[in-house]
Amino acid sequence: MTAVEATPKHVKAKICLVGDVAVGKTSLIKRFVTDNFDDRYVATVGTKVTKKTTDVVWKGAPATLDMMVWDIMGEKGFRSLLRDAYFEGAQAVLAVCDVTRKDTFYDLNSWVTMVRKQIGSVPIVFLGNKSDLAERIVVTEEELARLGAMHQAPHYLTSARTGRGVDEAFLAIASAIASRPDA
Repeated sequence: MTAVEATPKHVKAKICLVGDVAVGKTSLIKRFVTDNFDDRYVATVGTKVTKKTTDVVWKGAPATLDMMVWDIMGEKGFRSLLRDAYFEGAQAVLAVCDVTRKDTFYDLNSWVTMVRKQIGSVPIVFLGNKSDLAERIVVTEEELARLGAMHQAPHYLTSARTGRGVDEAFLAIASAIASRPDA
């Protein structure tokens, strides 16, 4: 085996988070990258990019994937302004709703439509965030599962506060990127 063959492949992937304002996109990224949670709400202005490296299997061999996670403000008025630059080169999307706000769940379809129009068919994972607020949940896991099935995409109930499902969701998107035939 040559030195080149022994070196694991190192790849980068752009992953965009989409979802309405205050669904927890920034908190999910913070939980995944730093394993921290801060319940003070600070609105994202424009976009923010965060990197986390993870191990994946790339074309049957171990590889390292730099996940460049892009966070976007969820304000409806800014979607059209940011979408071209924001989605350019994205290999996957995490679509997030707040399970305590039904309107954020309904809006996921328009986010997915926008994504498909901008970048075509890329892996998507649906996240129903704030699952720790059990007494306030109005979006059921069954509804999230149906939406996922419509788009041939997995779904996860997540909580940026407790960490529930966060690593699993991000690792699922990393695995989906690595297993694409055109990867």
